[in-house]
Amino acid sequence: MKTARITLLSFTLAAIFSLRCLAGEAVVSDDADVRGGAWETLVRRYGVPGAADAAENPGSLSPEALASWWKTLGDETLDTLILWSIENNRSLRAARAKTAEARAALGISRAATLPWLDNADSWTRGKTPVNSAGSGVSAGLHRLSIDANWEIDIFGSRSEMTNAAVAALEAEHASLHAAWVTLSSEVALNYLSLRTLQERLEIAERNLALQMETIEMLGSQYEAGLMDSLALNQAQYTAEGTRASIPPIRSSIESVMNTLAILVGRVPGSLEEMLSEPKSLPKPHAVNLLGIPADAIRQRPDIRAAERLLASQIARKRSAERDLLPKFFLFGSIGLESLSGGNLFSSGSFSYSFGPRITLPIFHGGAIRKNIKVQTAREEQYLAAYEEAVLSAVAEVRNALAASAQETRRNESLKSGIAAAKAALGIAEDKYKNGLTDFSNVIGAQSALLSLEDQFTVSEGQMTSNVVRIFKALGGGWAPMTEE
Repeated sequence: MKTARITLLSFTLAAIFSLRCLAGEAVVSDDADVRGGAWETLVRRYGVPGAADAAENPGSLSPEALASWWKTLGDETLDTLILWSIENNRSLRAARAKTAEARAALGISRAATLPWLDNADSWTRGKTPVNSAGSGVSAGLHRLSIDANWEIDIFGSRSEMTNAAVAALEAEHASLHAAWVTLSSEVALNYLSLRTLQERLEIAERNLALQMETIEMLGSQYEAGLMDSLALNQAQYTAEGTRASIPPIRSSIESVMNTLAILVGRVPGSLEEMLSEPKSLPKPHAVNLLGIPADAIRQRPDIRAAERLLASQIARKRSAERDLLPKFFLFGSIGLESLSGGNLFSSGSFSYSFGPRITLPIFHGGAIRKNIKVQTAREEQYLAAYEEAVLSAVAEVRNALAASAQETRRNESLKSGIAAAKAALGIAEDKYKNGLTDFSNVIGAQSALLSLEDQFTVSEGQMTSNVVRIFKALGGGWAPMTEE
């Protein structure tokens, strides 16, 4: 087990060092409140070398910005959708119910460490044979009593089960947070997709209007006998191609609106009035993503959940190991007992008993030791899942950072391409008007400009979406869960 944990810490440390290649210098405060066994061990025992303190890098991504990351986009509509989602989303409601279930299970586990009182009322009739020193007479026995039983948890079997329940509750809290992180990012990504689609629709309709004006001009020239039908046909099929691109965009807008409605817990179609009017794509406020501290990834709730599930299983294994040891009980009973129901409440019917009891397993067919092996195997499974969660988290952050950096370069190229396409279109139109070239050059320039503008709009949305994915990869958005 110790070797496995050291291996995990080595993997994590190497992954975090590689993260710094993309995210900048790591910053870990000496008094950082690091939750989770592996992260605490990582910081205390191995250390993570950092550069200057975060105060020296004021543009870095702060915990406050991560806590309510959607506010960096400065879009009131998105803020409203985020609020609705935490209040009404059905998946989040199910996650809350699971947390309540884990809290109740913890109460059951704690109750097992306390004395139990039971009321035992009975009436029995029997006959003891003379051959066994009995009276040979059939008689009844009436009994009213209160019985107490308490297992004295000397070796900690019950307390370990309570520890397991505590860790399971903490895991459910973390899972609830993880569900919220996923939900908030999905709301934001779908909202950004909607605004991107609306801008693409506006570009397509604007270009279609310009192309129809061109068709009208060419139609007038054709009717006047100033040109043949070639240029007119070229302009018409170009316009129809643009027109054909509009229905899929409208269909996607409807689909995204319906998805958003489900995410925020509303009936599909109820958000049209709120979202149908196009708005500009929100842009994040200035956030220096190169200033992300390497230990910020510890905020991820899925890592916290995996660590707590592992802790819970370790406690269950320890409890199973203690089943090999003796168990100590105190029991007692007080009540009324009589052979006749009419005399049950007389003074001579009072009875009581109390005393200790010790049990020691001798032969259970190997069930106890096999259960220990079962719990040990489960612990190995949870440890592997925890390691996987840590490594996957680092990979997700790296992927998000790399995608953001590469999309920025792509966006710059598309911007330059649009400027060149506009210049080329102007030149082609001048040459066509002066009879120096045919209309195919104008068509080519129009198509290239439309394609580049569409790609640029998609790229703008992708750049903002990549920022959201970085926030999600770092486990951002815990402010609403903390308030709850």
